Amino acid sequence: MLDYNGTMAIDGMLIPGVEQALNELAQHLSIHVITADTFGLARSQLTGISCDLHILAPESQAEAKRKFVIALGPETVVGIGNGRNDRLMLKEAGLGLAVIQAEGAAVETCLAATLMCPGILEALHLLREPKRLVASLRG
Repeated sequence: MLDYNGTMAIDGMLIPGVEQALNELAQHLSIHVITADTFGLARSQLTGISCDLHILAPESQAEAKRKFVIALGPETVVGIGNGRNDRLMLKEAGLGLAVIQAEGAAVETCLAATLMCPGILEALHLLREPKRLVASLRG
């Protein structure tokens, strides 16, 4: 489950390499993108990606994302985000990954995450190389 703007897109435009990485993961996982779609570009930018897009109303986004995690089953969800409205999603998810990119990352979201990543491609790569997660989270 991924946030869109600031997480997998910058200024509404998909970050290069994300489409390929998500389509590779979609062969093994269900991909859900949940967003307020600030720039109105999510639907067109995600056209080539095997994912379910969920556009949220502007109010109560953090709570809506948390409820979505609960509906999917928190123990099975990897949440990836950067914004303040992602903090409850990352806290509720079985694995919460905060990414820091051009928009930065909200401190509350970083504190709610299980792990911080320098960018979306690194976060997605962790899901393809689970031994890296084991190394980061053991002990």
